[in-house]
Amino acid sequence: MHRMRAMEIAASPTMKNVTYNGKQVYIQQVNENGTARIFPLDDPQSELEVQLTNLYEQI
Repeated sequence: MHRMRAMEIAASPTMKNVTYNGKQVYIQQVNENGTARIFPLDDPQSELEVQLTNLYEQI
């Protein structure tokens, strides 16, 4: 995923369908170093920092 699109999704008031390793996730924050802070929708306590290239938007 491109950094600008990830930032748009993180700032959006509506939920977007973004996946990481096949699981739906919520993007909390996009970092300058090409990573994002995320958590799986089914496990909000499991926060991860992942590469943006590993996030996919399902349209």
